[in-house]
Amino acid sequence: MASTTALYTGLSGLLVNSRSLDVIGNNIANVNTTGFKSNRILFTPIFSRNFSLGTTPNSNTGGTNPTQIGLGASIAGTQRNFNTGSITATGVATDVAIEGDGLFIVTFGGERFYTRVGSFQRNSSDDLVSIGGARLMGYDVDSNFKIVPGTLVELNIPVGSLTLAEATRNVTFNGNLNASGTVATTGSVHDSRAFYTDAALTTLATSTLDLTVVGNDLYIDDGAGGSLKAFEGGAGTIITIDGIQKGGKDLGIHKFAFSSTAVAGTEDFGTTFNDYLVFLNDVLGLDSSTIGASSLGGIASFASGILSIKGNEGEAQALTIDSANIVASNTGTAISQPFIMSKSTAADGESVLTSYVVFDSLGSPLTVDITFVLQKTIVGQGTVWEFIVESSDNDALDRVIGLGEVTFDGNGAFVSATNQAFTLTRTNGAISPLIVQMEFNSPTNKVSALTNSSSNLASIFQDGSPIGTLSAFSIGETGVISGSFTNGLTRTIGQVAIAKFSNPEGLVDTGNNLFRAGPNSGSPIITEPLSFGTGRMIGGALELSNVDLSQEFINMILASTGYSAAARVITTTDELLDQLLILGR
Repeated sequence: MASTTALYTGLSGLLVNSRSLDVIGNNIANVNTTGFKSNRILFTPIFSRNFSLGTTPNSNTGGTNPTQIGLGASIAGTQRNFNTGSITATGVATDVAIEGDGLFIVTFGGERFYTRVGSFQRNSSDDLVSIGGARLMGYDVDSNFKIVPGTLVELNIPVGSLTLAEATRNVTFNGNLNASGTVATTGSVHDSRAFYTDAALTTLATSTLDLTVVGNDLYIDDGAGGSLKAFEGGAGTIITIDGIQKGGKDLGIHKFAFSSTAVAGTEDFGTTFNDYLVFLNDVLGLDSSTIGASSLGGIASFASGILSIKGNEGEAQALTIDSANIVASNTGTAISQPFIMSKSTAADGESVLTSYVVFDSLGSPLTVDITFVLQKTIVGQGTVWEFIVESSDNDALDRVIGLGEVTFDGNGAFVSATNQAFTLTRTNGAISPLIVQMEFNSPTNKVSALTNSSSNLASIFQDGSPIGTLSAFSIGETGVISGSFTNGLTRTIGQVAIAKFSNPEGLVDTGNNLFRAGPNSGSPIITEPLSFGTGRMIGGALELSNVDLSQEFINMILASTGYSAAARVITTTDELLDQLLILGR
């Protein structure tokens, strides 16, 4: 006898197969959707009617199995396929694909979502956002461009506006110092004409030569209760140094005031000739310090009424001083010239000078000079050289910023060096002092001391840079965002974070390829790519849909067949019911 139950059984078949077609249709429709994860529907039989639960075997029978008739099918659920889709290169810097497990973390409307779609772009605020406007999350960097893990932030890439400068920390040299050159014995010597010839003054210490003002002129105490005129010009007389050269390089303009207080427009002041001599030693870079067994012997002195300026040893340290280079004036008017200078001794000694540029923390370029001077030859054991580091850009008065000694063995190879760092004072707001390490014997660049026609030296490498602007960026496999600046520097400017769920199939699809955590997804592990079993990131690429069209077409055929078969059950049951009704006529 026909049963109406079969009608409902067939109906259930229609319903589940039509829903299967819905899922298949959605998969096929999204075959070209970036990062789309295909879905499949799973069926389960509806609870069966039990006619008998069966019997156990006994001595008379072998037992019977249950007698049950199913009541159709229902939807057990859907299952998302989170396998990685094909990855294709796009060349777009903001595109990124995940190869393996994990999802991008984004925020939208104050709520956190997760996605596999890496087609991001920069908005007007330089944030990385999805096509739908969700902001990508990751880790920021500190002031030293080090990743700050643990706290998620909205990633921002300020191309064209982020600027960077870096202080120089290391300088590497290469070259050869002529070991057969002449050992230095003296620097150039320039003497002034005598300020006075009084024998009583020739024995006075420089520090006692106080200046006093009498009328409009400056006088020197003669030590016996009297005084002699030093030069015309009263209080506030300014000595200007302009155009003195060292090794052919202009040492700039410097001013000293004979005054007990600072005078505007001058760098230094004092009331004794000793104060003035200290000023000269500083601005001319004269040094008589003993470094190891070496001394360059440079010094400004005043004796017997004569100002003597002795330059540092070495021909490359030779001073060029003309009378017009040291001028005295008062209130801007030139006065009688007491500093008529003449050269009495020429500098000697093998030496070499080279200049290079370093940068402070604000990116300001600073010119530095280094001179090597041959101080000693040791029979069978090599040579000893002293180096002096100078800079007109030092914000302290002293031009000398570093002194040291370098020893070479009998084969001309580097043995040791002292004081391989120099310091520059900065008053422009940059980090001060700027400390720079010099390297004379790196694995790839070395300074030697072999016989040659002349010494040669060059700065081969120095780090640090002037100001640069972020011009490009890329995303690495660990999610690190590396920024390239116009000054050639590369710095980490952020890191893309990744989320991993113990059960990604438990995520809730909210549309637009976004998911939120579901009751059965578990809590996410927020970490960096390649950690905790997460996948790696591929910059400039996108993950395609993982829909398998051939499988979907097969599933569509099966669903269509199942739907037709279920419909046939209904029509067959209907025909049987018609036959039953005919019997009653």
